[in-house]
Amino acid sequence: MKRGLEKFYDLVDAFESLPTIGRKSAQRLAYHIIMNDNYCGIKIAHSIENAIGAIKRCKDCGSMSEHEICEICLDDRREKEMLCIVQSAKDIFIIEESKQYNGLYFVLNELEEMGLQKLLDFIEKNGTKEVLFAITPSLSNDAFILYIEDKLQKYDIVFSKIAQGVPTGVSLDNVDMLSLAKAIQSKVGV
Repeated sequence: MKRGLEKFYDLVDAFESLPTIGRKSAQRLAYHIIMNDNYCGIKIAHSIENAIGAIKRCKDCGSMSEHEICEICLDDRREKEMLCIVQSAKDIFIIEESKQYNGLYFVLNELEEMGLQKLLDFIEKNGTKEVLFAITPSLSNDAFILYIEDKLQKYDIVFSKIAQGVPTGVSLDNVDMLSLAKAIQSKVGV
């Protein structure tokens, strides 16, 4: 069946390479764009091109931004002394949607010296007094948290992590807003 439809199946393969998109969903999306809504396909392609060209990591916190420094870091209404450490910039969107946190963020996805130094610089620059770890609960991430706490022990910082409501081993992007809101409201010390 692929003979003569190579471009269609190239599009199916492209969709299937995205997270959570299986073969059948990829075929439905490709068919819809090709046969039912060409404008939608052109709009998606144009939006992808624009986003790839414009979005980069915030120089300060590592979040996504269209500028050198993201909107959250520049927002004077944020509580600068509170810092939420996440492992992915997409987690920031999820926490922001809960409307339960109004501090700054820092994306720390791996424990390497350069990232740790940026974290220390960020904490000193903003006078951080409280760190909230919004990291998917697991044994390895508990070790990650302990390591960060050890690196920050010279600062007068209160540490906490998101509490019950986020099941162990479940990524933040798979948690409903109510559970996430409860987890942030009832954060616990580490």
